[in-house]
Parts: sequence; structure tokens; C-alpha cells
Amino acid sequence: MNPLIITCAITGAETTREKQPNLPITPMEQAVAAEEAVKAGASIIHLHVREDDGRPTQRVERFQEVIQEIRARCPRVMIQISTGGAVGESIENRAKPLSLRPEMASLNLGTMNFGEDVFYNHPKDIVGLASRMRQLGITPELEVYEAGMLETAFRMAKQGILREPLHFQFVLGVPGGMSGDPRNLVHLVSLLPTNQFHWGVAGVGRFQLPLAVQAMVMGGHVRVGFEDNIFYHKGELAQSNAQLVARISRLAHELGREVATPEQARELLKIS
Repeated sequence: MNPLIITCAITGAETTREKQPNLPITPMEQAVAAEEAVKAGASIIHLHVREDDGRPTQRVERFQEVIQEIRARCPRVMIQISTGGAVGESIENRAKPLSLRPEMASLNLGTMNFGEDVFYNHPKDIVGLASRMRQLGITPELEVYEAGMLETAFRMAKQGILREPLHFQFVLGVPGGMSGDPRNLVHLVSLLPTNQFHWGVAGVGRFQLPLAVQAMVMGGHVRVGFEDNIFYHKGELAQSNAQLVARISRLAHELGREVATPEQARELLKIS
């Protein structure tokens, strides 16, 4: 199997300090959390940013400030910015941080119910974001919440809007999308037609750990972090993002799966 790429989603747009007191919010807090996660085994940082009062924002200046702080501490880690933002954010604001040309950015592939909200992604906006990423040399991570979104990616690749190798992230456990039932991950992976794809899984809440182990055994990659899950065990809050990364690194070692360094992750995903 290829080395395991661990992505750490350190903050997200929905998690609050009230629910997770250790949530990194300020640029320095996020940079420290990223550095700790990289030392624990992460090679990609999935990045949402917040204002100092905790409000999610797509403000370019804030992204730039956080990225500079992370780069000062972790020069080779890949930064993957979110173009999803907070639910309800305009597509114009969601696209603005692409101007910073990070190595990667998330690309959500469809509209869906998202808890009590609706996560809106019009087809023309999906194509627009993909085209902008291609123009800027940014590798999209294709966010898949249900099987129809996977078919959308295949059509976009056939049309030349997306270029291989494609990198999918199966986000399972969001109310409104596919659950974290292990059969759902098996089904999604079975739909990948060739070896010209990379895939990982982000399990939400209680699904994070079991899906991570399943992905490691199946040859996929893993995302953990406070965006998706704030607990270490049931009822026990995680102390840090790094604690969640370190557990995956330790389990990968026990399973005989090498953990990718940032350099190895870049090579696997064809990112210079």
C-alpha cells in the first residue's frame, strides 16, 4: 500500500469553544495546532479560519495571516483551504482565498441537506471553482457526501474540467449525507474505476475512528481533527488535534502502514 496521508482539519466552521475548549481560533493558535499535528504525523492541514471572536470567515487577509504563521513553523506541510466556508456563505466569498494559491483546496460536488441547513453548491459554481483551481495550479480535493457526487466528478473529468489523478475525500456521517456505515465506504470505493484516483475518508463524530481504521486497511487515506470530531473517547473531549493525529499514526504503525511525510504526500498527489 501507499504511505498513509493524514489530513488534519484543525478548526472547521461549525465547532465552537463552548463545545471544545481547546479549539484553535487565532492565527497563532492555529499555527501551533498545525505544527503539533505535523509532528504527530499529519502531512496536510485542512484550513478554515475564524475572526478573533470565533466567527467563521472567508476573509483573504485572515487566511493569509494564518498561512504565513503555519508556513513559518511547517514549511513543507501542504495547506488545503476550504472553499465550503460556513453553511450559507456566498460562492463569491468562498472563492476569494484561492487567490493565495495554496497547494490544495476543497471542492464540494453537490447541494445537500446539512443537519438543519442546506449546503448549496450550484453546478455552475462547482465548475467555476474547479476551473479557477486549475487556472491557479491548485489541486482540488473532491468532497463526496453521497454516491451521486462521485458520478459528478467522473463527468467533470470526462469533460476535461478535472484532471487526473483525482483525489477524493469521502465525508461520511453528516446528517443529510451518507452515514458512516462501513458498507457505505466499501460501496463508494468500489465505484472508483481505475488506479488513477486517490481517496481518503473523513468520518464525522463517532464515525471518525472506525472509518479511519477501515480506510487504513483498505488502502485509503484519513482525515481527523476538531472540524469533524471533538472527542477522543465517548464522553471524553480530545486534548488537541495532535492527539487525534497521533492515535492514527500509532494505529497505522500497528497495522504495518507507513505514515506519509509531507514530501511523500506531495509525491503521491503529484504536487510540487
